[in-house]
Amino acid sequence: MSDLALIWNAADFAGDIALVGGDLAQDDGMRTAIYLSLFTDARARDDDALPDESGDRRGWWGDALAEEEGDRIGSRLWLLGRAKQTPATIERARFYAREALAWLVRDKVCAGLDVEAVAQPGDRLAIGVVLYRPDGRVSARYDYIWKGTD
Repeated sequence: MSDLALIWNAADFAGDIALVGGDLAQDDGMRTAIYLSLFTDARARDDDALPDESGDRRGWWGDALAEEEGDRIGSRLWLLGRAKQTPATIERARFYAREALAWLVRDKVCAGLDVEAVAQPGDRLAIGVVLYRPDGRVSARYDYIWKGTD
């Protein structure tokens, strides 16, 4: 089964659709599912500290229409946008990324997954993802723009 492909633009740290021969590009792998899981803003939980005073808990409106109660899309990585780069914050980033991808195991898309998060020089957080699928491993690294302070 193919999905609409999101193509990652590393220079802009953003995903976008692409055309191939006049048609929308397709993704037969897991790349688009991972992009959407990691880089779509999940709704903050009631007990989450928000990064600003706006009160905006974000989230995707389509979550209200989920077939399963509590089924959500996205990650809470956005909550770390202004957090200091500490080992505890890096661990939270790893937890949020793993949480965002957990549906792949629940829905039996893959048998397991590994996630790592590493602070990079400057303003980047590297998120490494390995998915264990029947046809082999899928692994990739994603850079997240870090707006936190040192």
